[in-house]
Amino acid sequence: MKNNKFFSNMKDWFVSRWQSNYFRKSFLMILFITSIPGIISGVGIYTFGLSSTENELRKVHLEEIDERSQNIDDQFNYLEESLTYWAFEPTFNYHLTSTDFVYDFQVTREIMKKLLILQGSQSLISEVNLFIEAEQGPILFNPYLNHISEDGVQKAYQTLLEAPKNISWDHDEAFFQHTEFPNNLILTHQIPGVISSPFGAIIVSIDSESLKSTLETLTPYSNGITLLMDEDNDLLLSTEESAEHNFTNKLVSMFSNQDISDHSFQMDWDDKTYSISYGAFDRVGSQWTYVSAAPISAITSPIITISKIILIASLTIFGLAFLLTLFASNRLYQPIRNLTSSFTTSNHSTTKGTRDEFKQIRDRIDTLTSESEQLEKRITYQIPQLRQNFLIQLTKGFLYDFDEKALKKRMENYRWNVENHSFVLLDIQLTGMYKKEEHKYEDDSLIAFAMANIAEDLTKEYMDQYTVLNQYDMTATIFLIVPNQITNSTELLKQLVHDISIAINRVLSRYVTITISSKTPKIKDINYLFEEIGRVKRFRDFNNQNQILMLNEVEKDVSGQRLFYPFEMEKEIIQCIRRGKVNEAEELIRPFFDELLENSTKEVSVQAGIMQLYSAIQHEILLSGVDPVVLYKGRNMYGELSQLREVEWIVKWLIEQVITPYITYVEDNMNMEMKMVVDKIVSYIEEHYMEDISLESCADYVDTTPYTLSKAFKKVYGDNFIDYLTKIRMNKAKELLLQTNMKIHEIAEEVGYRHSYFNRIFKKHVGLPPSQYRKSRASNS
Repeated sequence: MKNNKFFSNMKDWFVSRWQSNYFRKSFLMILFITSIPGIISGVGIYTFGLSSTENELRKVHLEEIDERSQNIDDQFNYLEESLTYWAFEPTFNYHLTSTDFVYDFQVTREIMKKLLILQGSQSLISEVNLFIEAEQGPILFNPYLNHISEDGVQKAYQTLLEAPKNISWDHDEAFFQHTEFPNNLILTHQIPGVISSPFGAIIVSIDSESLKSTLETLTPYSNGITLLMDEDNDLLLSTEESAEHNFTNKLVSMFSNQDISDHSFQMDWDDKTYSISYGAFDRVGSQWTYVSAAPISAITSPIITISKIILIASLTIFGLAFLLTLFASNRLYQPIRNLTSSFTTSNHSTTKGTRDEFKQIRDRIDTLTSESEQLEKRITYQIPQLRQNFLIQLTKGFLYDFDEKALKKRMENYRWNVENHSFVLLDIQLTGMYKKEEHKYEDDSLIAFAMANIAEDLTKEYMDQYTVLNQYDMTATIFLIVPNQITNSTELLKQLVHDISIAINRVLSRYVTITISSKTPKIKDINYLFEEIGRVKRFRDFNNQNQILMLNEVEKDVSGQRLFYPFEMEKEIIQCIRRGKVNEAEELIRPFFDELLENSTKEVSVQAGIMQLYSAIQHEILLSGVDPVVLYKGRNMYGELSQLREVEWIVKWLIEQVITPYITYVEDNMNMEMKMVVDKIVSYIEEHYMEDISLESCADYVDTTPYTLSKAFKKVYGDNFIDYLTKIRMNKAKELLLQTNMKIHEIAEEVGYRHSYFNRIFKKHVGLPPSQYRKSRASNS
C-alpha cells in the first residue's frame, strides 16, 4: 500500500511539472546534452579511433627507439673521441718509457690524476688503466702504479701494442684470459696517438650495470628486454631477467642465422606478441647491433583501456541520465516556481490555471528596473578593481581557508560566470628593451600601461570574461574564464596571443613572450596556475624574439637537455678581475654569454649560468677580505640580477655594478697595511727561498688573493714577485759558489732549483754558467 501511494504521488508530481512549458523544455534539453554526446563519443572512439590510434602508438614507439638509440650511439662516440683526445695528451709521450715513476713521483701523481679525470668524465666508464712498456719493465697504472712480473700478463698487455689499429674495441683472446677485466667491453687506444711503434695503451673498461641501465631506455616497458651484440652477432650485454633466458637465445639465434629482413617486426613468444626493433651502432673497427623487444600489449593497452572505460562510463551515464535530468530540471524549475509563488502571495492573487511564470517574473522585474540601473552603474565602475583585488588575494594565499563553494560565491558576486567554465592564465612579458636606442627607464611605466591596454582591447574580441593584471614590470597577466562548451579553446587562445604579439610588435616595437597556462575548472587551483606560468616562462628562449610557451611543449623541449657551464672561461674572467683588468674581463664576459646561449637558449639555463658566474666573482671578493655587503651598500645583488632579461644589460651590470666597484675599492685601500703584508712576505721568502714557493702559496700565507699580493708587491718594491724571488736565490747561489766547495747540483737544490734549470736561469741572470762563474772569480782572487 505504501509503495502504491508513493508511485501515485510521484506520478501526480511529474504530471504537474510536465504541464509547465519551461520544465518540459529544460528536461528534454538536459537529457539530450548529458546523454547523447557521451554515448556518441564513446562509441566513436572505441569503434573508429582504436585501430588508427594503435598504429600511431606503434609508430611513436619506433620513433622513440630510434631517438634513444641515437642518444646511446652519441655516448659511445663521445667516449671514443674523448679517449682519442687523451691519447694525444702531451703527458703520454716517449719520456714515460725512461721515467723512474718511484723517484719522479710528481709524474706518477699527474698520470694518476689524469686517469681519474678520464674515469669520471662519463658514467659508462668503470675504470681506466694505463699500460707502459717502460725500460725498467712493463708498468700498469690502475690508476695506482703496478709492475707486471708474470710473463703471461705481460704478453697479454703487449698484444695491445701489436694491434693493427691505434684504437679498438676488439682484442686478442689472450688479453682477456690473462687479465682480470670484468667483461669484454674494453676500449683501448695506443699511445702516443698516431705512431707506428707505440710504447703503451690507455685501457677503458665499460661499466656493465651503467650500460645496462642505458640500454633499458630502448625498452621502457615492463617485461621487455634489450640486447647488444657484436658484428659476429655474439651477445655482449642483455637486460634480461633469468626467466627470459630462452627468449634471449631465440633472438640471438634469429640474428645469427640472418633470418631478419625488416627493421622492425612482430614475434609471438610464450603467449605474448612482441614488437622487435633493431639497429646498428657503428663503432671503431666494428659494428654492434641492438635489439629491443617490447610486448605489444604494453604499447597499445592504454588506448584499449581508455576506450573501454569511456564506453562503459557513457552507458552508465545514460542509465543515470534520466534520474539526474529529472532532478536537475526540477532544481532549475523550483526557483521559478518559488519566485512566482512569492509574487502571487505578495499581490494576494489566487489566479488559477495560468502557467506563464516568466510573464509574472517579467512584470515584477519591470517595477525594479529604474532603481537597479543606477546601482548597476556604480557597481560596474568598481567591478574591475574588485576583481583584481580578489585575484591578488587568491594568489597571495589570503583565501586559502575558503572552500570551493565560498570562492565560487565570491566570484559570482563580482559578476563572473563560473558555472560550466574553466580558468586559464596568459602571461605577457616584453623583451628586446635594450636594442631600442631611444629607450629610457622613465618610459617603462608608460610602455607597461600601453601593453596592458593593447592586451585588453584584443582580448575582448575573443572572450566575454577576462581581467588584466598589470604588474608594471614589463609583464602583465590576463585571467580568462573560458566556457566548457568551446571545444577549440586551445586554437582560440593561440590565435589571441598571436594577435597580441603582432600588435605589440607594431605599436611598441618590442618583442613579447606569452605563456599559456593549463586549464582548470577549480577556483582553488587558480593559485597553481600563477605558479605554473611563473615556472614555465623561465624556459623561454633568451634570444629576443616572439615566443609562445605552453606547459606540455616546454616539458617536451627540455626533457633531453643537459646543463652547460663554461668553467674555463669563468677562470679566465676571475683571473682578469684578480689582475684588475676591467676591459679584458668585459671582453671575456661577452663570449661567456655566447657559449651559454650556443648550448642552451632557455632563460632558466642562462640565468643559472649567470648566477654561477656572479657567485664565483663574489667568492673571489670574499677571498680578498672585502665584505660584499659593505662594498655594494647592502643591495640585494641576486635580486637585481634575477630581474635582468637582456644580455647587454647583464654585461653592463656585471662590469659597472660588480667588477669596477671591487677593483676600485681594492686599489684605493692598498695602504700601509699592504706594506706590512709585503714586508712579511719578504721575510718569509728570505727564510724559505730554498722551498717550492709560489705567489699563490704566499697569498694563502697572509690570507689574501694572488692578484692583491702581486699588485702590492709591485707597488712597494718595484719588482714583481717572481723576479724578487729569483734575485734572492741568485744572490744566495753566488755566495755558496764563492764561499763553499759544494757541488753545483747541491747548490741548485740548496736554493730551490733542479740542476738543469738552475744552470739555465743562472746563466740568464749572471751571464755565465755556475761553473765558469766560480772559476772566473777564483782566478781573479
